Amino acid sequence: MKLVVLGLSLSSSWGNGHATTYRALLRAFAARGHQVLFLERDTPWYAAHRDLEDPRFCRLAFYRDVAELGRAWRGAVAEADAVIVGSYVPDGVAVGRWAQATARGVTAFYDIDTPVTLGKLARGDEDYVSAAVIPGYSLYLSFTGGPTLEVLERRYGARSAQALYCSVDAEAYRPLDRAARWDLSYLGTYSADRQPTLQRLLVDVARSAPDLKFCVAGPQYPGSLDWPANVDRLEHVEPGEHPAFYAASRFTLNVTRADMIAAGWSPSVRLFEAGACGVPIISDAWDGLEAFFSPGRDILLAGGAEDVLHALRETSDAERRALGAAGRRRILAAHTADHRAEELESLLRAAAAPAAEPLLVTQDI
Repeated sequence: MKLVVLGLSLSSSWGNGHATTYRALLRAFAARGHQVLFLERDTPWYAAHRDLEDPRFCRLAFYRDVAELGRAWRGAVAEADAVIVGSYVPDGVAVGRWAQATARGVTAFYDIDTPVTLGKLARGDEDYVSAAVIPGYSLYLSFTGGPTLEVLERRYGARSAQALYCSVDAEAYRPLDRAARWDLSYLGTYSADRQPTLQRLLVDVARSAPDLKFCVAGPQYPGSLDWPANVDRLEHVEPGEHPAFYAASRFTLNVTRADMIAAGWSPSVRLFEAGACGVPIISDAWDGLEAFFSPGRDILLAGGAEDVLHALRETSDAERRALGAAGRRRILAAHTADHRAEELESLLRAAAAPAAEPLLVTQDI
């Protein structure tokens, strides 16, 4: 199969979770014998922070704007068996219309931010996808499952809304034997709607337990934030260093964005990565989490600082190791990139059946 993906970024993992998602999925997809071309908008931010410029599993190319995309890549898109446009692609509505009009194969929208997308659409914000463009895709691939899939089909006319959850590269993310530097760590880009939960479940805990060590890693945190002395700050951890980062923590924290909590059934990339590394996870709670983990057996849930502090102080080393091992088994059984690549292949082949041919939207560039 020849697959073309137009995504936010493959080349840079700075300030986004898209890159690691695409890297794991497309590496596994290519390993199944398929050819992959990834087209990325050449933006200053990602150009200045590239940590993967020459992927061996696919061809990576850049375009300056929608006009250049139409001139340079029309043939590749027309000849592809499937074309995927991702969420948060700059000028995503125009890119989507062009892909639908140009592609002769399956077209799909891959929403790595589904609850955020639905919130935007409800407000009339059509930054990267519009209600008019959604029915033109053969498939709507969603990071969020559960009731959201029915909303996409009934309210927005998606022809076939299917869950394609995030995953983890099980070869890259595995347990490492490292001495613990921190009692609790958090890895994630700053988000205003996540910050109150991070404050409650990590920062407040750190203030109340000065004898424990904490770490918050990720870019874009405002300089005005006041971090306790026992909280280390790392501006960026490259994907290749994620396993070592997790291994240096007795526990790691998962914090979910407000839109994703409201939608439920929205596991994050970091959740699966940490699980694959065998580090015990403390997470906020949301509907559908039990479809991915068993609370108390392979993950711990926390509603407030007291829950986190109890886990850090009262969990024995044997219990902690068992929790991490159970989480890793859960991920390896169902949530690796190999699992998702097989699912993606199956969904694309099913969509290629004659009855599922996409509605083409004509728009020239």
